[in-house]
Amino acid sequence: MSQNRILLSSPHMGGSEKKYVKEAFKTNWIAPLGRNIDIFEKQVREYTGIKAACALNSGTGAIHLALDLLGVGKGDTVLCSSLTFVASANPVLYLGAEPAFIDSDMESWNMSPSALENALDFYQMKGKLPKAVIIVNLYGQSAKMDELVDICNRYGVPIVEDAAESLGAMYKGRMSGSFGKFGIFSFNGNKIITTSGGGMIVSDEEILIEKALKKATQSKENTMHYQHENVGYNYRLSNVSAGIGRGQMEVLEDRISQKRAIFEQYVYGLGDVNGIQFMPEMDGAFHTRWLSTLTIDPQKLGTDAGEVIKYFAEGNIEARPVWKPLHMQPLFKGCDYFSDRADHSKYLFENGICLPSDTKMTVEEISRVIRLFRQIVSSDKVIA
Repeated sequence: MSQNRILLSSPHMGGSEKKYVKEAFKTNWIAPLGRNIDIFEKQVREYTGIKAACALNSGTGAIHLALDLLGVGKGDTVLCSSLTFVASANPVLYLGAEPAFIDSDMESWNMSPSALENALDFYQMKGKLPKAVIIVNLYGQSAKMDELVDICNRYGVPIVEDAAESLGAMYKGRMSGSFGKFGIFSFNGNKIITTSGGGMIVSDEEILIEKALKKATQSKENTMHYQHENVGYNYRLSNVSAGIGRGQMEVLEDRISQKRAIFEQYVYGLGDVNGIQFMPEMDGAFHTRWLSTLTIDPQKLGTDAGEVIKYFAEGNIEARPVWKPLHMQPLFKGCDYFSDRADHSKYLFENGICLPSDTKMTVEEISRVIRLFRQIVSSDKVIA
């Protein structure tokens, strides 16, 4: 009999979500406004220390709004981390602009400050600086935001901080998502907390979030009739989904503790394996370990990342590769790419693995993952 499937990262309810969803139905506030939305936005503001927030139906929509509000349009260039999900860059295409991609560094797995500076030097010499920089905080860890912010400030280019995967992470005493002109969070089903599907745009500039709210609700003017003077979108989060988010915020700290504990169990169980390297936690950073990730050395282990993932699949365990860099995707063929000597994002993709990081895993299931991994790198490959 096959064993239960172990998932990468699935929704984990805390208990209060049903109560808040029922409240939305009881009061008949099931549209994209209501008490749950107001409270959910307040919870995120207070948790992150960011002054203003607008709950949306996706993190992708939040990036789109941020770029729109920054005036990105046809003929513009937007720099973006290469090692990320396609949703980070798709909104650049929505607006008719051209993305260009920046390599990672090995200390954070996020945007390389030196590669970013190379890119900005290049565009400055061309006489047209990028309209924005999208900096992604990957797998629960902030990028080197002090260096990146300083570089962007010197060139006068605003930052959209894609913190979709890093709610709860910190860098040098500040919360992830709080460094850019805009911050972006995702509440997709696999994130550390979820609204089933959803996102949020945040900023310390309250006037910008007021503009985001207007654009997210079809840019309706404040008139008795329906008056529209600018393009708008249907991006607001429903009050029902916000009820789920409201309950999830109550258990966010527990989920972070559980994610970090899972990672520590992997380190304890696999740390002696010669040929693996866990994603580092930078000095001055707090990594949520949304996903426990590592790289393998095929020469030392005698197998590659793809074979490891296939072997896990045979054991009914979900593991995944690290994101395929966007500069390697056919969609973005011909776009500029900037690195600093080595192509780190390519290396991380080819050798990286995301281990199961589901907060509902039992100790026995984590031990099963560790046991299979050790079998993979031994000569005795028997599914157990």
